Amino acid sequence: MEKLNATKIEPRYRHATIFQKYEDLKPGEFFILENDHDPKPLYYQFAAEKGDEFGWEYLLQGPEWFEVKISKK
Repeated sequence: MEKLNATKIEPRYRHATIFQKYEDLKPGEFFILENDHDPKPLYYQFAAEKGDEFGWEYLLQGPEWFEVKISKK
């Protein structure tokens, strides 16, 4: 299981890095996004750009740490 810790990425590159990670996935694959705040705005960006092509499942939902399973359908 591959994890991507968003807190280790410079903020101005964060969303681009996460989207590139998603683009590198094959259908059926996933990664775990780790973050110190709820990445809900990122969910809305995925929904707008990818529609129903992605999966989003909270594995850990705060309040201090969040883990989201992001998958490619």
